[in-house]
Amino acid sequence: EEPAATIVERLKDVTTYEGEDAVFECRLSRETAQDAQWFLGDVPLQSNEMNEIRVQGTRHSLILRKVTLEDCGSISFKVGQHSSAA
Repeated sequence: EEPAATIVERLKDVTTYEGEDAVFECRLSRETAQDAQWFLGDVPLQSNEMNEIRVQGTRHSLILRKVTLEDCGSISFKVGQHSSAA
């Protein structure tokens, strides 16, 4: 049983203007096969034409493309029992 990854670099609040991209990043203690999930409010996010989810080693990134006022809210990242929000 591998030890659970923890979040070592938490999300930071992002302020952006309508039509710009918003980028959120956090870093885990180690690479993990555990399910990592991004949320906008309570809604789980998937990678699509509006959201880009990237994993580069221990760094997890979420890019919200051309944000609108409807995108305003809490972004959270969860892995195992750990979560971070901005």
